[in-house]
Amino acid sequence: MSYLFRGVSVAAGLLVLLLVGVTAASVVARYVFAAPFQWTEEFSGLVMIWIVFLGAIGCEVRNEHLTIDVVTSILPGSTQRWIAIAVGLVSLGLLVAMAWLGWDLAQSAVTKRTRLLGISWFWIDLAVVVGALGIGLVLARRLALAITGRLRIEDDPDADLALVATTSDRKGPTA
Repeated sequence: MSYLFRGVSVAAGLLVLLLVGVTAASVVARYVFAAPFQWTEEFSGLVMIWIVFLGAIGCEVRNEHLTIDVVTSILPGSTQRWIAIAVGLVSLGLLVAMAWLGWDLAQSAVTKRTRLLGISWFWIDLAVVVGALGIGLVLARRLALAITGRLRIEDDPDADLALVATTSDRKGPTA
């Protein structure tokens, strides 16, 4: 599974490089050759949507999503663990709803096309589904390990409310 998620991060990185390359080429075309690409703004917006959702999967794999733990950080570790599990379960439910609604959105947009590139909005809206399912898969695995007691809350007071592996073969946040 780690290869799959490494591939997601690589894909997001390649999309960022593509975005930078197209933007740079557009600037050169506009200011050097006085022949701007008309489609660059539309393309940039569409690629950015995929970058965001693929990047969100990568953040979940590395457990780098922002958390606010002002209250939970002062609670005992066992209480923190149950709160983290409860928050994870609620998040998983919201991700399932997001994927479901995203799929409905994508299906309803099959015939709708972008103005300049003529790309079906299905492929753009599909980023919501891919992102929600990817994050949900990582979170579901982490929750399963936490519920079975194979994960623990990090005792470091500077750490966030992340679930961290207790097995000796893993160090730091798990996916």
